[in-house]
Parts: sequence; C-alpha cells; structure tokens
Amino acid sequence: MQDEDYGLPGKVADLAVPLPNGRVRCTACARYCEIPEGKAGLCGVRGVMGGKLRLFVYGRVITGNVDPIEKKPVTHYEPGSDIFSIATTGCNWLCKYCQNYDISQRRKVEGVEVTPEQIAEMAAGRGAQGIAYTYNEPSIFMEFARDCGIEAHKKGMFNIFVSNGYDTPESVGEMSKFLDCITVDFKGSGKQDFVRRYIGIPSADPVFATLKEIKGKTKIHVEVTDLVVPQVGDDLEAAKKLCRFVHDELGPNTPIHFLRFHPDYKMMEFGPTPVETLVKHHEIAKKEGLNYAYLGNVPGHPLEDTYCPGCNAVAIGRYGFGIDEWNLDAHNHCKNCGYPLPIVGKLHSSLQRKKRQFQFIH
Repeated sequence: MQDEDYGLPGKVADLAVPLPNGRVRCTACARYCEIPEGKAGLCGVRGVMGGKLRLFVYGRVITGNVDPIEKKPVTHYEPGSDIFSIATTGCNWLCKYCQNYDISQRRKVEGVEVTPEQIAEMAAGRGAQGIAYTYNEPSIFMEFARDCGIEAHKKGMFNIFVSNGYDTPESVGEMSKFLDCITVDFKGSGKQDFVRRYIGIPSADPVFATLKEIKGKTKIHVEVTDLVVPQVGDDLEAAKKLCRFVHDELGPNTPIHFLRFHPDYKMMEFGPTPVETLVKHHEIAKKEGLNYAYLGNVPGHPLEDTYCPGCNAVAIGRYGFGIDEWNLDAHNHCKNCGYPLPIVGKLHSSLQRKKRQFQFIH
C-alpha cells in the first residue's frame, strides 16, 4: 500500500514525535526508537521516509486464521466465540523461543494488500464474532489495527490484542478507541535476567506500567498469561511477585494463565515445562488471592477448568480450546450456588469451528 500524498510505502503513522535533530521518535512501544531518515526501528516495520514516520505494513497482512478465542488464551470474554486472527510481519521483541518467528522475526514488508473494510468483511463473512491482532506484537501496527477495529465495531464484532504489553501511554490511548479485550503475555514472570537474555529488553517494567494504564484509563477486559520456561524462566519468587501485582493492581478476578513451554526457534535445548512446575505456579496464584488461575497447553488437565469461588464446583469445563461443560445460568451465575462469575458475554456455540478453520494468507 502506498500513501496517496507522497507515493511512499505504507502510511504516515500517528504514534510519532518529530525531534529537533531531524529524527523521529516512535511512540508505539516502550523502546521509543529515535529513527533517522531512511531507517526503520527495531521492529522493522516503522521507519522514516520523507521526514515522517511511516507504518510500512499498513494494509499488509501476512496471515489470517479463524481461531477459538480460548486459543489466545482468553477464557472470561465471549467464551466459545470464533475470532479472525491476523498479523503483519515484524515485532518489537526478539524472543528466542518464538513459535511464530517466521512471521514476527521477518524484517521484510510482505503480505497481501487488504483494507480495514475488507478485513472486517472477511471476518464477518466467515462467521467470526471478533478480530484478534496476534502472532506478532500488534502495537507495532497500531494504526492499521485501530482502523480495522473501528470497521469491526460497525459490524458488531469485538477486538482483541494478544500482546506483550511493552507499550506506552500513547499506544494505550489508541487502544481505548477500539479495543475490547487484551491478553498480556509475560515471559518467565517478567524476571529481569530472563527478559534481558531471552527477549532482548532491559526489563519488564513497561509491561507492568501498561497494565496499570489500561486498568486505570480504559474499559478493556484484561487477562494475563505467563510463559513458564523450565530451568531459566520458572522462578517461583518471580511468579509470586507477578501474582501479587495482578491481585493488587488489576484485581483478584483477573484471570491468569500459566502456559507450558514447548521448544522452538533458538531454544531447542530445553524440554517442555513439567506439569508439576505449572501446578506450583497455580498454587502460588491461589495463595496470593487470585480467584481464577489456569494452566495452558496441557489438554485434559483439571486446572484448565473454571471453578466457582463460591462452592468450588466446575463452572466451565474445558478440554484444550473447547468447552464441554457449562454450569452457569443466563446471568453467568453458578447454577450450583448462585455465585456471580465475572464472565463477559454469553456462551457461543463452537460446533462449526472445524469447518471454518483455514488459512487464507501465508
């Protein structure tokens, strides 16, 4: 896609501040790259041409799939719904274990040209209830996501970010215009040694700050995930610190998901996370007062389920990304004891999911 005003690639970005030295500071993420003419930031998709910061991947989608919302993972927002998941190339993190590295670590502007209106039409036409911006960090293509999200709202669909949370107050301000739900994915509980060595950021402090900003200034539904990497990212004290933050700053009803690591990309030397390690993280979350903690990537484990805090009965039974038991009434109260569970929306049927899963761009 070319900008009509300049005939240059992409589109002029809104999240930018011109600097006196001729560079432009990008405010889409917490790296705050200061970019000279003819160069791009670390993400590879936001760069300066013609004296202005441009989003080179505006209207360039590298992949698209219909996914269950639980895959993100999101368990307390529109359960059972199908979402149209899209991504561009590029990312602001350098995760050595990234399962989507072929997309996120590309520094080429590739993909099919598509408008925000077409994205919304594709999603609606394939029976999706929402659009997810995922597979790479959506904040780096914020302006495109925003325009797609506004079109999605026009068609009665919701919008979800699957994000690393390495954002800024400016990017959170853009989120507030269209985003309905976000799952922020910590890695190694955000411990500094881990994020420096395996992600390539100085610290996870901006992630904690972003969550506070979202909680304090928007109405976006928030869920938190934590990828637990064996040996190097499974510190229980770091997990305790994270859980305490979630409880104190986001509230005890905020869902937290502990995800099992699988070897990929540049971290093939580690095996999958022992399930016992994930269970210990779950125990910490409960001790810190969090009402809803889950294990991820362990299909069939009982801690995939949602338990009622009032009577400890299974409120929502799950297997992998599917829902196989629903024990809530029309108001999302426990049928056993009447306890109100903080589930946003209704249960959507997932019977036709397999028929609608496909990949239309790659």
